[in-house]
Amino acid sequence: MQIGRTQRRRQSGPAPRPLAAFDFDGTLTVRDSFNALLIWRAGPFGAAWRAVSLLPAALAYLVHRDRGRLKAALVRAFLRGVSAEALSRDAERFCAARFDRLMRPDALERWEDWGRQGAERVIVTASPELTVAPFAARLGADRLIGTRLAADAAGRLTGDLDGRNCRGPEKVARLEAVFGPQVRLAAAYGDTSGDREMLGIAEIPSYRGFTGRP
Repeated sequence: MQIGRTQRRRQSGPAPRPLAAFDFDGTLTVRDSFNALLIWRAGPFGAAWRAVSLLPAALAYLVHRDRGRLKAALVRAFLRGVSAEALSRDAERFCAARFDRLMRPDALERWEDWGRQGAERVIVTASPELTVAPFAARLGADRLIGTRLAADAAGRLTGDLDGRNCRGPEKVARLEAVFGPQVRLAAAYGDTSGDREMLGIAEIPSYRGFTGRP
C-alpha cells in the first residue's frame, strides 16, 4: 500500500522541464571569449610576448591534435600562478565591458524564448567555467558546464586542467554526470565539430544556426 501511494504521488508531480543546451563561444558569442579575455587581461604587447612562447605547443598540436593539451599550454602561458579569485574578478570586469559586443542577438532571442517556455537552460562550453561564469549569471543560466582549471592549495592556477577539456564526447559525459545517463535534450545549439556529440542527443539539433552580430 505504501508503495502504491508513493507511485501515485510521483505520477501526479510536475512534468520535468525541457532541457536546452547551448555552446558558448561562436554560438552565443561572435568569437572565442577565453582568448579575448586573455588578450584583454594581458594587453596587446603582453599577449604578443606570451603568444611567442606558445609556438612549440602550437607546433606539437599539429602532431597530437589534442585540444586539451593546447588549452593547458595556453593557461600556463597566460595564467599560471594567478589566483582563481583574481581571475574571477577579472572575468566579471571583462563581462561588464564586453558583453554587448560579444553576444549574438539572434542567439539571445532563442535563449530567451526557451526561458519563456520554462526550459532549463544550460551552457556547455570548452571555455573555463571560471571565465564564463559572469556571462552565465547575466544570462540567467540554470547551469554552467565547462572546462575546469586546476589550482593549488593556495588557490593559484597551476596551468593544468582539472579533468578533461569539455569538448566533443566530454560534453555528453558531463551532461550525463549532472542529469543522468539517459539525458535527452529538447534542443542543442553548437557551431563546431566539438558540439557534434551534444547535438546528437537533442530532439532539435542546431548547427551554426545563429549568424547575428551586435
